[in-house]
Amino acid sequence: MIVRSYKVGAMTQMTLPLGRLDRIAMGLSGLCVVHCVATAVLLGLLASAGGFLGQPIIHEVGLSLAMIIGAFALGRGILEHGFMMPSAIGGLGLGVMAGALSLPHDGREPIYTVIGVMIVALGHRLNVLASE
Repeated sequence: MIVRSYKVGAMTQMTLPLGRLDRIAMGLSGLCVVHCVATAVLLGLLASAGGFLGQPIIHEVGLSLAMIIGAFALGRGILEHGFMMPSAIGGLGLGVMAGALSLPHDGREPIYTVIGVMIVALGHRLNVLASE
């Protein structure tokens, strides 16, 4: 087995067998192939599924379920740690999400949905921090 030494820093040295370097290189090449094929397949699937996933009912049902689960998790946080701020911030985000449901399905609706989701995510993160 051939071993090469590589100087990584001023005082450290890393030794790797050449066979291991080859396996790493082959693995990276394999990952590249998987990435290229998966990207082509995924883009093809998204193009054909776009009609189904773009339906307003998918957005309305998904957003409603997310709001129910989010409200439950934020409310449970108050009971666990007693802090209102995470739920207040999350509630603001839930309100923005609910407002997005009332908008027509044009370019503004996804923007408000994403803003609301980000605010709710902040509320959930604060909930986690308060529980620790």
